Amino acid sequence: MTKKLDLQHTPIKKLFIMIAIPSIISQVFNAAFNLMDRMFIGHIPEIGNTALTSVGICLPIILFISAFASLIALGGAPKASILLGEQKKEEAEQILGNCFTAIIFTSLILMGIMFFFQTPLLQLFKADAQTLPLAKEYLSIYLLATFFIQINVGINMFIIMQGFPKIGMITILIAAISNIILDPIFIFGFHLGIKGAAIATLISQAIAAFWVLRFLTSNKSIIQLKKENLKMQKKILFPCIALGFAPFIMQSTESLIILSFNSSLLKYGGNVAVGAFTILSSLLQFTLMPLTGLAQGSQPIISYNLGSKDFSRIKEACKVSLICCFVYSFVLWLALMIHPTAFVSFFTPDVQLHEITSRLLRIYMFGCGLFGIQIACQQAFIALGNAKVSVFLALFRKIILLLPLIFILPIFFNDKVFAIFLAEPTADIIAVITTSILFAISLKKLRVQLSKKENIA
Repeated sequence: MTKKLDLQHTPIKKLFIMIAIPSIISQVFNAAFNLMDRMFIGHIPEIGNTALTSVGICLPIILFISAFASLIALGGAPKASILLGEQKKEEAEQILGNCFTAIIFTSLILMGIMFFFQTPLLQLFKADAQTLPLAKEYLSIYLLATFFIQINVGINMFIIMQGFPKIGMITILIAAISNIILDPIFIFGFHLGIKGAAIATLISQAIAAFWVLRFLTSNKSIIQLKKENLKMQKKILFPCIALGFAPFIMQSTESLIILSFNSSLLKYGGNVAVGAFTILSSLLQFTLMPLTGLAQGSQPIISYNLGSKDFSRIKEACKVSLICCFVYSFVLWLALMIHPTAFVSFFTPDVQLHEITSRLLRIYMFGCGLFGIQIACQQAFIALGNAKVSVFLALFRKIILLLPLIFILPIFFNDKVFAIFLAEPTADIIAVITTSILFAISLKKLRVQLSKKENIA
């Protein structure tokens, strides 16, 4: 289980599968855990529906907190992997130490800010007199887990990027399985209700974080967390944050996108349209989760071989990732277009909502067939340490394209709800074309750069 993969010599296809499968299992299992967690909360006697709504109101805040782990560690981990490829272990350990300290620092700041402003923030996300007390109960305890969550979301990537995907997978499984076991004990056994759900999350995340830190301070880890590397240095930390800014934007802006969709749909289509969007956005998120796992299968390979200046392996890893991600998203697209009602049936028995959602699914999901290309290229840019392009692409799809289109397209269509849902595929298709062009150009430039370095050597 703790055997390190040879990122430099193992055949790319075999290596990709060995990294991608644990990543996919982690993504799917984490999604299943979230569904079960909501199921337990929804079955709390007398207040189940209200408690579920209250947790949903907390979700944008929870996503925002998790995004800070991406800002720090998802930029630091690829850089550490590149340095390992260059045989610079001590410098890679400095990045790990700096990112760990930065996560402690941001966790404390986030906890303080969220505790102080939790009431206005929850009210911003439509908490009312009925849901606000329950939402505060849940969030107040959940915030205590901020540090552990940051460790599990962010620092765990330093394990995967070394070539230990199974160890990284175990981190997610420990958190998920512990939570599933503890949920019914605290919610129903101790009669703590929604507080019990938050306590279960706190304990399970703490157990998983202990697992991560135990591994990174052991001799089994190639790079280790050492006291002498904990002092933050601008020259080490800032490049990591610059690279991590792209995944941070992608995650932190999700709340803004959800608010924009909901406000526009409520204006033109009412609660039924908002309900349809909730179903479709949840469906899109869940069905595309394996894409993240697939794309992560190439990241350690690309980063490590960039450090060792092996362009042929970088190119092959990118190619395998692109093909796998595209095939998955295209097959998913075909299934959604052919039989949309089958997917919607999992979410609602309501006839009116089912009919409207099934009709809108083909519009909202129309661009997802190409989305595998988008994800594969974006993850490759991060793995290559290309911060500028990564940040531009993250801003381009969501902020420059999708956000304005949600409000602009209804001006040109009589069917306003149709126009709002059309914003998603329009942004997706334009973003995929732009990303593909930039990726092709970047790969050609990289080949020239590495060939020059070889000639100089």
